[in-house]
Amino acid sequence: MDRNFMVSIEQAMQLVDEYTSTGTKTITTLQLARNQYLADSVSSPIHMPPFHQSAMDGYAVHFNQDHQNNFVLIDEIKAGDAKNPSLEPGEAVRIFTGAPVPNNTNAVIMQENCNVQNNILIIEDQLTPNKNIRKQGEQIQKGATALEKGALLNPAAIGFLATLGITEVAVYKMPKICIVVTGNELVSPGTPLKHGQIYESNAIMLQTALAEKGFTDVAILKVKDDYTATKDSLKNALENCNFLLISGGISVGDYDFVGKALLELNTEQVFYKIKQKPGKPMFFGINQQTLIFALPGNPASALTCFYIYIDAALQKHIGNPNHQKQTVTANLKNDYDKKGIRGEFLKATLHQNQVEILPNQSSAMLNSYAKANALIYLEEGVQIYNKGTKVTVFPIA
Repeated sequence: MDRNFMVSIEQAMQLVDEYTSTGTKTITTLQLARNQYLADSVSSPIHMPPFHQSAMDGYAVHFNQDHQNNFVLIDEIKAGDAKNPSLEPGEAVRIFTGAPVPNNTNAVIMQENCNVQNNILIIEDQLTPNKNIRKQGEQIQKGATALEKGALLNPAAIGFLATLGITEVAVYKMPKICIVVTGNELVSPGTPLKHGQIYESNAIMLQTALAEKGFTDVAILKVKDDYTATKDSLKNALENCNFLLISGGISVGDYDFVGKALLELNTEQVFYKIKQKPGKPMFFGINQQTLIFALPGNPASALTCFYIYIDAALQKHIGNPNHQKQTVTANLKNDYDKKGIRGEFLKATLHQNQVEILPNQSSAMLNSYAKANALIYLEEGVQIYNKGTKVTVFPIA
């Protein structure tokens, strides 16, 4: 592919995926593994349950044809008790949920169906083998795979591993990310605006988008439109991060220095410019092991590129087996006449199988993005979309 020409959206997705690798494995505690992905499968070191266990409060009994209703109570076993008596036919013990059942127990009867008179247990329930007994290894056998490589460590998964006595797991290191923001016209919110200035919002917007996905090791650098300053800031960032996100300065204006500086720093350009709207002037490259996404300065363009390309790369880096952006098909609630032939992403609201195009689609506008929970993808070359047309949708919320 000639990388001096614009790539299609599909080509851009494919190239980002090809150049993205999973991160370095590391061992972490369960407490710190939340929402990460297993780098290695985990085997159970024990049976779970580790012993035959009572499923409720009641009475453990050893019944046969001669002993169906009346049993002699000989003991009591609570959860956590280490004693391990054996029951003879016609014997029973008082037992509680989670307690180990005695040897030879073949049923546990819930206490609501029992009466005790003078140490004699009277059963008012049908006796069936293994009733209310959690068998040893019923949930998982020792040595069996508890969770496969790539499993998401959500609260249930972490709780499951903890029940097996596991305290540490192998995951992929979370990436170090740097956001570099360029532009003489940008000032921090809270500062009085002078004529010609605007508030800088992309840094906090991207930082928040990253945090929502669990990426919190994020540094922010701001640089004026000066070649030397731009090159020095990018050099510093490249030495200290796995992912470099650059906001602005990637177009071809007289004061857009990012592209030149990146190439001067021996960055391999994978592609520059995508046949899409918004977000056409996006640059993607690699320098050593650092992936670089140079984004347009317009906020909606930058955020769209984050959702479509950067998030997928980050998910692959941390071992998510489903890192590619997932899409759904929905019916369009509006008529839409697409200007031009480029593929287009439209801010939208998705509800069940209906998707509505929001107003204010300009690449500079975030007010409609704040209400959006999806991006409609309109394919390259197709221009007229009528209400009711089935379209591809990227959920983003």
